[in-house]
Amino acid sequence: MKKIVLIVALEVELPQIELPNFKIEYCGVGKINATHKTLEVVKNDNPDLIINYGTAGSLRRDLKGLYEVSKFLQRDMDATPLGFKIGETPFDNITEIDFGRTGLSCSTGDNFVISPPSLKTDLVDMEAYAIAKVCWLSGIDFMCFKYISDDADSFSPNNWDKNIGFGKEAFKKFISDLDFLDHIFAT
Repeated sequence: MKKIVLIVALEVELPQIELPNFKIEYCGVGKINATHKTLEVVKNDNPDLIINYGTAGSLRRDLKGLYEVSKFLQRDMDATPLGFKIGETPFDNITEIDFGRTGLSCSTGDNFVISPPSLKTDLVDMEAYAIAKVCWLSGIDFMCFKYISDDADSFSPNNWDKNIGFGKEAFKKFISDLDFLDHIFAT
């Protein structure tokens, strides 16, 4: 049986739920908190799979609801004065992380997005890239699901606050689906 840990930033996004073979950990907001919690989970739980669930802002007006994310970038790394591209960490060979699944792209940064960032992606959040990178470097499988809480615009703070808890039912239904669990436990 695979060991699966769900990492969620805030309990309001996904309160503790009873699902067999899943453990929920809360990391707090931002890349450093997400990195710290993910390293702790890797060390203490030795999971086969880490799943990140949370809210995200959409840079595409056609997106509503719950989506899988498969490509992760670091939005707020800006070493362009040194000749690097936006999102590229100097002297690090990992510029984007892709676990080979079909899904949207998400850029992660330690800022709440209220206007389109320079780095073009489908979604924006504050934790996914950090969790994905720890998993990538640790050789742990990773999946990510984001519920669209806002349109990453000037209305985002109010919309995020109103919508932060709406995705939990869609996510619980999704991970409770037998086809999803069969797929996870078969791989």
